Amino acid sequence: MADSNRRATSRRAIYEQLRQKVLTLDLAPGAAISENELAASLGVSRTPVRESLIMLAQDGLVQIFPKIGSFVSRVDPAQVADAQFLREAVELAALGDLPGELDPGLVEELRENLEHQRGPGLGLEDFFALDEAFHQGLLRLSGHFNAWTTVAAAKGHLDRARRLGLYEHASSAEFAAQHGEIFEAAVSGDTDRARTAMRTHLRAVFSDIERIRAHSPHLFAADSGTVPVRRSVAVWE
Repeated sequence: MADSNRRATSRRAIYEQLRQKVLTLDLAPGAAISENELAASLGVSRTPVRESLIMLAQDGLVQIFPKIGSFVSRVDPAQVADAQFLREAVELAALGDLPGELDPGLVEELRENLEHQRGPGLGLEDFFALDEAFHQGLLRLSGHFNAWTTVAAAKGHLDRARRLGLYEHASSAEFAAQHGEIFEAAVSGDTDRARTAMRTHLRAVFSDIERIRAHSPHLFAADSGTVPVRRSVAVWE
């Protein structure tokens, strides 16, 4: 039983590491995956890597083609839209459910978060972490933090699209400013303005996708039935 628990824990840890590599674009959309290379880099056998890839395939982040190989899924705009729809519904509803008296400790945490977002020389991954914490903080402010688990589970493709957008902009200043507008409206009790600003903020990913797809179409799924061709190495058509 102990060995079984350790194997399950190890498999989960490897899955989380590989999932993070996909979400942060360290494993790029459409990239071929080598089980041997991943196992060597993680210092494990191929078995937990293979099991983790199956779990990622269930998440829609990896595609496994028998006799051809495994590939990182390209960003699917349809799945981005579904996740964004869920996220928008949850976050706008939460803003509409803010209490009349806001928790001063949580308000101060959000102010500090915004200050860090505006800091000089902030890396894009550091900003992404602050972005996630900011949106989670707004849910905590409304008393609906547990809803984040559902949102997070659905937004793998959305998170990759958001990161591509951040790299396209090469600056987080615009997004930090949008966060500031949402926050100030929320704490001042102007729920309608907060919700309008949040809607605009969350929907920016769609224009980012169209702009990026214009010059890098290979990053995005065009046909879910497309299968890589096996030549000397497996490649996408």
